[in-house]
Amino acid sequence: MAAAEAHRIIIYGGKGALGSKCVEYFKSKSWWVACIDMVANEQANVNVLVKMSEAFTEQADQVTADVSQLLGENKVDAILCVAGGWAGGSAKAKSLYKNSDLMWKQSVWTSVISSHLATKHLKDGGLLTLAGAKASLAGTPGMIGYGMAKAAVHQLCQSLAGENSGLPPGSAAIAILPVILDTPMNRKSMPDADFGSWTPLDFVAETFYNWTTGVERPASGSLMEMVTTGGKTETTPVQFQGSS
Repeated sequence: MAAAEAHRIIIYGGKGALGSKCVEYFKSKSWWVACIDMVANEQANVNVLVKMSEAFTEQADQVTADVSQLLGENKVDAILCVAGGWAGGSAKAKSLYKNSDLMWKQSVWTSVISSHLATKHLKDGGLLTLAGAKASLAGTPGMIGYGMAKAAVHQLCQSLAGENSGLPPGSAAIAILPVILDTPMNRKSMPDADFGSWTPLDFVAETFYNWTTGVERPASGSLMEMVTTGGKTETTPVQFQGSS
């Protein structure tokens, strides 16, 4: 396949557990893969390194400028935002401010930057995915910062599906809402859990690939729950009251 015809994808958070799996998966399909993260992923074709910053505008401007310089006039087929993290704590916790700040940076900053990148560099009919969480469909009193940040991502996804959101024609913004992903870190922190109820990273990467190629791609704005039972994962759109 000629370089000019190669499928292209940006994976934001491409050095994390899910991100690394996505880089590996899309590379195996002969896609050109760009990774955006604090640390380079050597499997990617190119890396955009995010500089630590306390100011959102500073970090956003840096990533946006670096991606523009990298791509030039080239467009990408998909942007997967799989950056994020987890931190607990109630409203009473001493760590509330620190953890809320961290969750906002890891989930909301990355999602907003990915959304803006999509308006500039995504092909017509392309795909943007964001990382939500099933837990954030309700209150999360034991993990205030996390729940709040993921709920903001859900709202962003729905906004992007609306008219005049800025996304290219025919493109779709879709959020995944897993319960727990089967990552090495999660296994280490919860060694006695039922791993059969955790969603495998391979499944998520394959789902993203199917959506990028138009296979069973949900409508733009969909919040897709990923629920795994006995090792089998079902992906279903969240139905809100009053929606069909």
